[in-house]
Amino acid sequence: MGGKFTYYRSYKRMKMQNTASRPEIFDNFVPDASESTSQNYKTMKIKAEFIILASTKVGDRSLVLHTLSPEWGRRSFLVGATRQNLAMALPLNIVEAEISVSRVSELWRANALECTQSLNSIRSDMTRGAISMFMAEVLYRTVRDGAVESGLYEWCRSSIRLLDSMESSYANFHLRWLLEFAAVLGFTPDAEALRPFAGELSGQIESLLDCSWAEAMLVPLNGELRNRMAKRLISYISYHCCCEINIRSLDVLHEIFI
Repeated sequence: MGGKFTYYRSYKRMKMQNTASRPEIFDNFVPDASESTSQNYKTMKIKAEFIILASTKVGDRSLVLHTLSPEWGRRSFLVGATRQNLAMALPLNIVEAEISVSRVSELWRANALECTQSLNSIRSDMTRGAISMFMAEVLYRTVRDGAVESGLYEWCRSSIRLLDSMESSYANFHLRWLLEFAAVLGFTPDAEALRPFAGELSGQIESLLDCSWAEAMLVPLNGELRNRMAKRLISYISYHCCCEINIRSLDVLHEIFI
């Protein structure tokens, strides 16, 4: 993420996948003839990594994890509502699990969850924690179920690790991150394209475009400016995604930065 602002032109635009269609992973799957093929042919288990965006409690015993994965893009998984799984279902946790891939059900089950990154700094620091909640909510409300964007997962994973590793000066992280996110989605946020949305904040937003990532973290901004700039950038992304994006966690960030 260093160097001048990268537009990620190599990334392709979002490709929608029909989650009801047969998963490609079954194309070369041959069930073991020594076992009952009726059930085995419908379900297979594989190891997969994903980023948790949000979770939804279902009754007392189940939890739906809304995730981003390299194989399936935005997808939800069903897990047991155990104490360990509830503790692991934090926004932006990078998790490895055993996935029961099903031919007959769109909601696949995940078992044996294990965090692959500790993210100690994000979990112990209030500001970083609020930024991570904001990032997770933007992804959750922007990327549709079944959508696979080439390179998005790798970029998100790298962003999470960068936020966790930074020692200081990360108050502008979410603003630069929004610009990079728009670029990954293929919207190429240059000064001209942003101006109708940025308005009187064009100069401040352009200052984040025309420098390296490290320099963008040092651009002097107060809490009110950061909040207004974030709203303008979200409006830009909303316009290009053709949907209204209401990010509730932005209010939490605003309170922290005031």
